[in-house]
Amino acid sequence: MDTLRIDKDTRLLVLTGAGVSAESGIPTFRGGNGLWENHPVEQVASPEGFRRDASRVWRFYSQRRAGAAPCEPNPGHLAMAEWERKLGDRFLLATQNVDGLHRVAGNQRMVELHGNLFTTRCSRCTREPFEDRLAYPDGTVPLCGECGGMLRPHIVWFGEVLDERNLLRVGEFLERKDTRLVFLAVGTSGAVYPAAGFVQAARERRGETWLVNADPADNTLLFHHFVRGRSGEVLPALVTID
Repeated sequence: MDTLRIDKDTRLLVLTGAGVSAESGIPTFRGGNGLWENHPVEQVASPEGFRRDASRVWRFYSQRRAGAAPCEPNPGHLAMAEWERKLGDRFLLATQNVDGLHRVAGNQRMVELHGNLFTTRCSRCTREPFEDRLAYPDGTVPLCGECGGMLRPHIVWFGEVLDERNLLRVGEFLERKDTRLVFLAVGTSGAVYPAAGFVQAARERRGETWLVNADPADNTLLFHHFVRGRSGEVLPALVTID
């Protein structure tokens, strides 16, 4: 297997997707036909679905919380946390996963592009999002203690845009001139934008690009290196930091 070498003049941007979480047993709650309890997932993961039936949305996310809560970081998560400890500000992790396992593993220099399953915010007022690990009983719609509005999961739903602050942080890391750029995507489909476009952005900045996936991604051909395998098995031995 090829080795990705990181020296003192190199920075590392990592993008992770669902393949990393799957190795920790995170349930998808979505069948092969795209349904959850016979509902299209968009009905429980969109602003329109929330306005139509907030209790159904909260039942869906409470099930996801209950399923994800006992899961633990796998060796791939732990490897990425170790890279951050060694690289410091020359490391940034952008994840499409919402399970929070990267933070449990020890990553701090990260952006959660699609939000966090265990964070809640108010759908009405400007109250700051807050940690919330409760799996609410069926029929429950929690209310804001400040304005009385309905609370909602702090997740980027279908039809919503990513937080510009997160994209700005990734953009600033890509644009740095002080070090050579390496971009590594792990466990991603290569089909969800704007994250799927990070590899092209890295190449435009003369970055070295790597993909680690159990199967080829939609954008595999854009990467300089493709290592086929499970992230938990590949990552601990992939990177050498001088």
